[in-house]
Amino acid sequence: MTDVNAPAPKPGILDIAPYVGGKSAIAGVAEPMKLSSNENALGAGEKARAAYVEGLKNIHIYPDGRATKLRAAVAEHHGLEPERLIFGNGSDEVFALLNQTYLTAGDNIVCGQYGFLAYQISARACEAFVKQAPEPGFKAEVDALLEQVDERTKIVYVSNPSNPTGSYNTGEEIRRLHAALPANVLLVIDEAYAEFVTESDWETALPLAREAPNVVVTRTFSKIHGLGGLRIGFGYAPLEVEQAVDRIRLPFNVSVAGLAAAEAALGDEAHQQASRDLVQTWRPRLTQAIRGFGFDVLPSAGNFVLVLFNDGKHTAAAANDWLNTKGIIVRPVGGYGLPNALRITVGTEDQNRAVIDALSEFAAS
Repeated sequence: MTDVNAPAPKPGILDIAPYVGGKSAIAGVAEPMKLSSNENALGAGEKARAAYVEGLKNIHIYPDGRATKLRAAVAEHHGLEPERLIFGNGSDEVFALLNQTYLTAGDNIVCGQYGFLAYQISARACEAFVKQAPEPGFKAEVDALLEQVDERTKIVYVSNPSNPTGSYNTGEEIRRLHAALPANVLLVIDEAYAEFVTESDWETALPLAREAPNVVVTRTFSKIHGLGGLRIGFGYAPLEVEQAVDRIRLPFNVSVAGLAAAEAALGDEAHQQASRDLVQTWRPRLTQAIRGFGFDVLPSAGNFVLVLFNDGKHTAAAANDWLNTKGIIVRPVGGYGLPNALRITVGTEDQNRAVIDALSEFAAS
């Protein structure tokens, strides 16, 4: 029985479904193949690991809250103004900071039907509403997003490429969306998987963010750089947005070792290229093989594929259980409203072959 005199969360908090990450273990399996969280199958590069070890010498010292050295390195790497960068505990924290800065009770954010759940969780924590635009083609549509915008909309989020569907929006689509938005609405383009995109009509929105007063682009070190465990992400924003967010950013929100590893990773072009090459080689092979078993695989611009079990004979739950018996962990995405789909990270060659073999057996079962 609830004690009416006990401290109570503010309205709406207990209505938020907690984020559940991809699982990491299978009972009875000592070293499972973890392909559930879109991590870099090659791990972190040697330069990042060496910088992390070196950074351990200084973990008794508070980190540079302004991330000065990494700020300069990111600015040089991408050709950006350093003072306009927001660094966070992963890009997740950048979303949370933007929501905290711009949302009040009764406001809303707009995102796609299958948009990343982190946008929604922190928005609801601000007592804001989440308006989702339908994605019948598993892709964010400009007109559908615009139809959801009203006088209480403060932020529109677009994942580009999108997780978990793997879809992307062209540069022309992003510019059209921005041009049609009211000037007081912030457009946030999440480019976590940007480095894996090969499609010629995809464009980074960084140039748009440079010129527009209401565009923020986010990136992460968790994917191409393999630093998911160190939680480093950044946003490139108008100076006025960066200065507003910096007023509520926790003073030491990024770690000493994380900053050192991220700076080293940014300069490790060889590791980045090897990571891209692995995905570009195996993403189409996985897609072709799994489609050959009779399952639908959505086109993907990320380092993962989304498999739909629509053949009427097999279910995603059964496929997930089967893969687990083979020591393979993938990601059910029922939390995104896709109960009959599994998201599978592109792994190493051995891991990918194991997935193909397991799904081949499952299809024949």
